[in-house]
Amino acid sequence: MVESRPDPVTTLMKASTGGERVMLDAFLDFHRFVLLRKLQGISDADAARRLVPSATTLAGLVKHLTMVERNWFRCLLAPGPEDVYLTSEQDAADSFALTEDDSVERLSAAYAAECARSREIAGRFELDHVVPHPQLGEVSLRWVLVHLIEETARHVGHADILRELTDGSTGAI
Repeated sequence: MVESRPDPVTTLMKASTGGERVMLDAFLDFHRFVLLRKLQGISDADAARRLVPSATTLAGLVKHLTMVERNWFRCLLAPGPEDVYLTSEQDAADSFALTEDDSVERLSAAYAAECARSREIAGRFELDHVVPHPQLGEVSLRWVLVHLIEETARHVGHADILRELTDGSTGAI
């Protein structure tokens, strides 16, 4: 499932001379799109298969990034009991863990829904909006966007390698 938003490549190209907010949003949406593309046409078994020494899998990457989206954008709101902050290496590792219910379809849909929610939350604030954060003291929306671009792009690189190891498929689009 790929999000039904404007083509992220076209949006990214149009953003090349846009303002800071337009560029940040375009880069993040581009990497979100590529992550979902990495799951297209792959079986649940292949998405969950370990191909590297770590527990990193295609499905686990999507599950992890869904949690990352939820944590970082919801921190811009008043934190609630459902908000879970990764406080240790073990918490981060656990966010990749899969269950029997974690199909490509379900994980893709959950990620797309969380990204839509993240866009909605971010759209309420200016880049300089600052909130308290339990580990960093304070963060701005600008910092959250830059961090999400960095983390999503890094994991999309992992997904690209895992997909190539699975079936030889390469490329961002």
